[in-house]
Amino acid sequence: MAESARSDILARLRASSSPATKEQIEQELVALGFAGAAALPAADHCIAFMANVLANRGSVELAADRAEAVRVVGRYLYNRFRTHKLVAGNDPRIAAMPWRDAGVLPRFGAAENGDSAALSYARLGVAETGAIVTWTGRANPGRNNLLPEDHLVLVNREDVVANLEDAWRRIRQDLPAGSWPRGITFTAGPSSTADVEAQLVMGAHGPRRWHVILVGATPTEALAEARALSGADAT
Repeated sequence: MAESARSDILARLRASSSPATKEQIEQELVALGFAGAAALPAADHCIAFMANVLANRGSVELAADRAEAVRVVGRYLYNRFRTHKLVAGNDPRIAAMPWRDAGVLPRFGAAENGDSAALSYARLGVAETGAIVTWTGRANPGRNNLLPEDHLVLVNREDVVANLEDAWRRIRQDLPAGSWPRGITFTAGPSSTADVEAQLVMGAHGPRRWHVILVGATPTEALAEARALSGADAT
């Protein structure tokens, strides 16, 4: 009996590892089908995105435009650190913002020891998970997402997509053929772990705080609805 079972398993392995044609592979992929996307907490993608950011223990603010976004960043830095200094990647969208209007002093480059806050400009926001998407490279050094205590992220409301499938479609659409970045990062909240005695610890492998600023004409009622959906009003 054991020998028969062993022979059957080995036969299956040999069959699965045998060369397959492109057509056979495509047929098997179609046969697998696709799992449906997770239900969004709200029909509006931006509200769903903000609700999931809050559910992921991030924080959210609104900014009608980039000038207001600068003021939001400046206020956040002063309230947290009593400073207007932060590090930001060499993203041209960040460099073009009117920083002097709010007295903010960004240093462009990679985060170093002692940098309390870093700023990134997300390529996308994903309503399904509350994640933001960034390219890793000179415009957004990877350690800017990990080293500072606070990570601030700007997201344009028109760049919020419904789900991960839509995110990958946009990524392929936005990147010219053959010009993929060094890395593509999906970030869905501050760093945390509960590995030790099931106690939640923030900042275990990255930022303790993750602050998302949604840039665009979003009514304040939308953020209030997102807070209610996430349960943030109750905490």
